[in-house]
Amino acid sequence: MPSNPGRSTLATIAASAGVSVATVSKVLNGRTDVAPATRSLVQSLLQEHGYVARRSRRARAAAPAAVEVEVASDLCAYSAQIIQGMIEAGAGSGAAVVVTSTAVMTGGGTSWVRGLVGAGRRAVITIGSEPAPAQLAALSRARLPVVVVDPLNLPDTPVTSVGSTNFAGGLSATRHLLDLGHRRIAYLGGSADAACNQARMHGYRAAMEAASVPVPAEYVRTSGFCYPDGETGGAALLDLRLPPTAIFAASDGSALGAMQAARARGLRVPEDLSVVGFDDTEVAVMTSPQLTTVRQPLREMGGIALRTALRLAAGEKIESRHIELATELIVRGSSRAAGP
Repeated sequence: MPSNPGRSTLATIAASAGVSVATVSKVLNGRTDVAPATRSLVQSLLQEHGYVARRSRRARAAAPAAVEVEVASDLCAYSAQIIQGMIEAGAGSGAAVVVTSTAVMTGGGTSWVRGLVGAGRRAVITIGSEPAPAQLAALSRARLPVVVVDPLNLPDTPVTSVGSTNFAGGLSATRHLLDLGHRRIAYLGGSADAACNQARMHGYRAAMEAASVPVPAEYVRTSGFCYPDGETGGAALLDLRLPPTAIFAASDGSALGAMQAARARGLRVPEDLSVVGFDDTEVAVMTSPQLTTVRQPLREMGGIALRTALRLAAGEKIESRHIELATELIVRGSSRAAGP
């Protein structure tokens, strides 16, 4: 076995390209004194070999800690609060937080990881998504740990994750509506394949089953977590022959969308329709009536994700691969007792 695998790989690539190891090193380091055709050939061979350069321990120790944060969609109140928690934790740890879109992550494999290493990133955090298996392998080779906030496929993910007690939150939201006398309660969910959505929906179904209240198939809808999803899904629920008297939405955004769908049909919230959301973002208190919702400790989730990523980057062992923080039902004005 070669004593220096990295050198051996460089030598192999150099031989394949018909250039010196020094030339390959120049390409890796972004030097400009390499002919464009040679640079292109070497880069293609680097990608073909799945080569990811590792920074020296001395260079990594000297550079300020920086963590790459990949956001799955446009910034919204939910992701903004998580990122705020990361920024606050980073300030306390002397670490920088760099936020980008997962479009960058999904657009490249080894080349994406190589860019992270070259930029001096110590770890990667993703919100609402996770790297593909090939990317995880490349990140592992580059010794870049990964932490996922609200992963899509928790049972299958090999990375560390941070979330909340989604099942308990769905259970408490639905019990609240049942305690108010509602029986026609619908669930307006987020992405069908999201682990957090599945857990919230199972909490809803468990509460309904425990109360011996049947759930018509048309009372469960899943699409997305954003305002337009809630408006469209809420409209479909309210246009049913026997519409619900209450809606439990899987996010604050979709809850507000459902409230707008109700207003468009001349319905009053909460007099004609009770609505409960999930997240307790800032928008929950910006609407009228203010939104009853399940609070996720979003800033705390962000802070824990950042601190966990830094611990992994430092080679520390962590106590658990999945961290769940407690949720809490916050009762405001959008829910009230069912009418006669």
